[in-house]
Amino acid sequence: MQQMPWETPIYRNRHGRGTRTPMFGTRLPRYRTRSGMFDDMLVAQIRRLNGAWPELIAPVQFAVEDVPPSDPAPWEDVPHLGSQSFPAGHGIPPRIVLYRMPLQSHARNRMDLQFAISDEVVSRLAEIYGRRPEEIDPDWGM
Repeated sequence: MQQMPWETPIYRNRHGRGTRTPMFGTRLPRYRTRSGMFDDMLVAQIRRLNGAWPELIAPVQFAVEDVPPSDPAPWEDVPHLGSQSFPAGHGIPPRIVLYRMPLQSHARNRMDLQFAISDEVVSRLAEIYGRRPEEIDPDWGM
């Protein structure tokens, strides 16, 4: 019985361009996408803050979207480009949404992106709970 081409691990060398296999393994850093790295950085910041303030972090839902909505709500006077917080209400827990593309485009390197994510999360938590950002994270804004 003849084997179908998609059942073999390597397809034929079409047009002399080489075999169709992944160029690098899934464990290598190049395999990670920019959005995956952004998600990992956000999770790291949430874990870091959860160690110090578990009662503040536990009820909050976090989300990541690529870009902010193009039409803000009528009651919003200033559009939020980096992140946005939504207070709790009517059985819905408080939510923080970070917008990936604006934060990544303003950051020059990974370290700047980590600081930007940290500052956005802390400032939105402070906004939700009515505290100063320095109370939640003493390193805020550095």
